[in-house]
Amino acid sequence: MTNKWRPATTLVHGGTLRSQYGEMSEAIYLTQGFAYDSSEAAEARFKGETEGYIYARYGSPTNDMFEKRMCALEGAEEARATASGMAAVSAALLCQLKAGDHIVAARALFGSCRWVVETLAPRYGIECTLIDGRDLANWEKAIQKNTKVFFLESPTNPTLEIVDIAGVAKLADQIGAKVVVDNVFATPLFQKPLELGAHIVVYSATKHIDGQGRSLAGVILSDKAWVDEHLQDYYRHTGPAMSPFTAWTLIKGLETLPIRVKAQTDNASKIADFLAEHKHVAKVIYPGRKDHPQADIIAKQMSGGSTLVCFELKGGKEAAFKLQNALDVVTISNNLGDTRSLITHPATTTHKNLTDEARAELGISPGTVRFSAGIEDGEDLLEDFARALASI
Repeated sequence: MTNKWRPATTLVHGGTLRSQYGEMSEAIYLTQGFAYDSSEAAEARFKGETEGYIYARYGSPTNDMFEKRMCALEGAEEARATASGMAAVSAALLCQLKAGDHIVAARALFGSCRWVVETLAPRYGIECTLIDGRDLANWEKAIQKNTKVFFLESPTNPTLEIVDIAGVAKLADQIGAKVVVDNVFATPLFQKPLELGAHIVVYSATKHIDGQGRSLAGVILSDKAWVDEHLQDYYRHTGPAMSPFTAWTLIKGLETLPIRVKAQTDNASKIADFLAEHKHVAKVIYPGRKDHPQADIIAKQMSGGSTLVCFELKGGKEAAFKLQNALDVVTISNNLGDTRSLITHPATTTHKNLTDEARAELGISPGTVRFSAGIEDGEDLLEDFARALASI
């Protein structure tokens, strides 16, 4: 493989491992274990004296191909594939923390991520401080002597707020803390957290990477030293590993990732511009528009917009439900990053477990709607929204 390849080429060829049969489509190694030529060979494998696979929970050829391809795209040294995005988030945080440690997290997180840092971590004696992550001063103020991890999404779910990753990473480096970035909404094509100074990147590979409604999956990426010191033993002994069949579907998904994300982003941009001019829409938040409140930071750390649009309807929950129920091409779902366009009402689905006050802090009102653009014809989507909005 060569480092000179551009993303589209890397995502077709990176990490390819062929068997003696020379198959073109990557093989699926559906096995839980591996055989050894001798007892001595097994001993050497377990001692780490020879390379090779031991058990599918630790790694397999198919998973290895997916991990290597993701490393080539992300610019990471090591990756570990997990059974879901939340398995990736939980492992990335808990593998490096112990009782008495402290997390600083941006409050604008996916509901399950907030549960991990607000509810689960404190059960094990790990403290957490939630802040408005848009202001770097808040990160600095929240630092304690025992702060070990900064955790954030950018853009955030669902309101597409932006966190200055390079600024947060600089603060973390000053105290020896690690920055974990959930990079799902930016995709690995539009934002490179490791290049911005972050130490660990996590994805729900369900979104965009598979992106075709087939698989639950996640992945953690970092440098080899961090994986060896913190993640490897946690991964081996707690078992969040991805199945080889899922890894194969993700390898196939990566081949078309640039094409799909470009089409999705083009559609998201068209819908954002259309909604911004509509009388029933109070506001639109989209990273590809110049009126985004943090357009200056977006210009520094993102190379593209997003496949997601957040907007607020003037009629609140009633208007949001009417719109969603009237759409024909767009499907109501809590997923995102799919080939199909999807729409979500966060206050009653993905963020329903937050208090009214917490949702208000995040800018999630009863009229807030999240749109995930698919790869359909953009004109069909525009016509679908125009007709549905007319029904309000």
